[in-house]
Amino acid sequence: MKNLIKAFILLGMTSMYWACQPSGEGAFEPVTVKSPSETLELNFFLSESGRPGYMLYLKNQVVIDSSFLGLEFKNSAPLMENFEVLTVDIEGISETWERKWGETREVKNDYKHLKVSLKEKTADARLLNLSFKLYDDGLGFRYEAPEQNGLGEVEIMDEKTEFKLTGDHMSWWIPGDWEIYEHLYTKSLVSEVDAGAKRNNEFLAQTYIPDPDAVNTPYTMKTEDGIHISIHEANLTDYAGMTLHIDKENLTLSSALVAWEDGTKVKAKTPFVSPWRTIQVSPNAGGLIESNLIVNLNEPNKLDDLSYIEPMKYVGIWWEMHLGVSSWGMEGGKHGATTENAKRYIDFAAENGFGGVLIEGWNTGWEQWVGDEREGIFDWQTPYPDFDIDEVVAYGKEKDVQIIGHHETSGDVGNYDAMVEDAMAFYNEKGIHAVKTGYVGTLIPPTHYHHGQWMVNHYRKVVEVAAKNKIMVNAHEPIKATGIRRTYPNMIAREGLRGQEFNAWSDGNPPEHTLIIPFTRMLGGPIDFTPGIFNLKLSKLTGKVGMHEDRDTMFESEESYKPDNQVSTTLAKQLALYVVLYSPIQMAADLPQHYEGHPAFQFIRDVVVNWETSKIINGEVGEYITTVRKDRDSDDWFLGSITNIEPRDFEIALDFLDEGKAYQAIVYKDGADAHWDDNPQSYEIEEMEVKKGDQLNIKLAPGGGQAIYFKAK
Repeated sequence: MKNLIKAFILLGMTSMYWACQPSGEGAFEPVTVKSPSETLELNFFLSESGRPGYMLYLKNQVVIDSSFLGLEFKNSAPLMENFEVLTVDIEGISETWERKWGETREVKNDYKHLKVSLKEKTADARLLNLSFKLYDDGLGFRYEAPEQNGLGEVEIMDEKTEFKLTGDHMSWWIPGDWEIYEHLYTKSLVSEVDAGAKRNNEFLAQTYIPDPDAVNTPYTMKTEDGIHISIHEANLTDYAGMTLHIDKENLTLSSALVAWEDGTKVKAKTPFVSPWRTIQVSPNAGGLIESNLIVNLNEPNKLDDLSYIEPMKYVGIWWEMHLGVSSWGMEGGKHGATTENAKRYIDFAAENGFGGVLIEGWNTGWEQWVGDEREGIFDWQTPYPDFDIDEVVAYGKEKDVQIIGHHETSGDVGNYDAMVEDAMAFYNEKGIHAVKTGYVGTLIPPTHYHHGQWMVNHYRKVVEVAAKNKIMVNAHEPIKATGIRRTYPNMIAREGLRGQEFNAWSDGNPPEHTLIIPFTRMLGGPIDFTPGIFNLKLSKLTGKVGMHEDRDTMFESEESYKPDNQVSTTLAKQLALYVVLYSPIQMAADLPQHYEGHPAFQFIRDVVVNWETSKIINGEVGEYITTVRKDRDSDDWFLGSITNIEPRDFEIALDFLDEGKAYQAIVYKDGADAHWDDNPQSYEIEEMEVKKGDQLNIKLAPGGGQAIYFKAK
């Protein structure tokens, strides 16, 4: 770590400890703590019945009203009321830590820490600690159960954590699905959430929505006063994933954990801690994205060797399967993962400066995946006869291109759990240091859900085994991102949302989809969304793109890979997504022939994926966003701006550029007649010299975007 500064402060200067009298000897006086810059204020109290509660303020305005905490156990009384306060400890922490990859190089970790030690005023006299960390951008709090005689092995049946809202806020949500996060977001008032209406989605490989009034996190809301709030969790470790049940009458959210088969939510033994329950708060939408609350609430890096962790752009044998050009298995003679095809992608990656090639379908077993017949079909070590893994890896090494392996489990987690050590060691021996994992389908054994405690522990095991073998993990069908990338930087990215592939075979992603993601799912962590589709109408082409002189009509073919499908953006918006949707690995997802000879492809070649700093210039959830990021290894900046179906016209001040430097701005913008549906291919490229303080007009077409490379001169 670099520039580590740690100070224990009282009112900004020293460490502060309060030893409060037991509440039985007098009324417990509420404790008030202010964030380092006094932006937020936390109020902790005990109710008349001795139940702990809290309130949260933004500059004297209530953001979360009186909300209560507690735990319910199986075969044991709830740990919820009849508490007295033993001690109240408050300390201030100020530090800066550096990460190998991320939206920024350095992360400030400044907060006030309130720890309240509680004891039951009953014969059992059980103990519970509540830990609160108050930042200028939000609050994290968790339960900490110390080791004690009256509380050993426990089964948590419910976590009674409340978030009492101050009004019927506008919100953006997906249902509290215990299996998958791949739903489209819905915009509605909190009181109008209807998760039950999202059941029976024909395009989802697995789904289970037990509560029609529950949503998944991050759950983002906007008050009538324009305050933005997002509720999530951090450091989800050995615990069940949390959804939020909505009491629509009282406008109160409460934790609703994913259960084991018998209804138990969490199996634990003291001492144990819960994940941090997080509340991000910002006077504007962009502040949610700039917040580092989630990563800060995770433990520091545990890995000694980070040499193999390399942010990169990549291509791969993937989109062609979704288009029906090839298949994962050898059936029908259309196998995609052949030695010859892999080398073609490696050549393309090397020619364009990309670091990796993803190869899906290289290992045997895909033909056996027929309906629910998918148990024990993969070993993740046996290649198909037409794929020579040693030859492909050697060819990639010769071209300085990494191979990104693929571990699709078909949901058979029992099989993968037993074989993951050997499968990761196999990759390590071959010199493969990145893997995409997948968990499509209901789980085997069928007694578990994707987001329950058993699977949370499985996902962590995979990351730890991968780290032991010097492998980065890009997880699909994952558990939610909760900032564990700080502790395990090899957890490089994950899916956990409705990605680009849905455009190829479902009802598609509407233009506003990528305007909601940054303010919701992306708050948890990096997204493997796979942007960069140029063939937006999914038309078939005869010959290479570069052979077509008429660039306005080159995709207007009567034949189509998927005649009923399309990507609902302009081409310029696809470029802007590389800046707006953060990931340390970004795929150029289209087929290589759709890029060859295309002038706009230069932006994908130029854009970087590891950043010195990032800023949100403007944004409204589901409407528009403009993001700028500075390259970690140069003075170059990149800008991405996107909109929904409404055209936009912005004047952007280039105040973020470095003082005293001149920049060549290479602008990739929507054409004058561009439209996400009517004319998505229309774009223009222009260049100009700019400097800090200049003004730049950004014009966005319906469903459009703009991408700019500010190249330092």
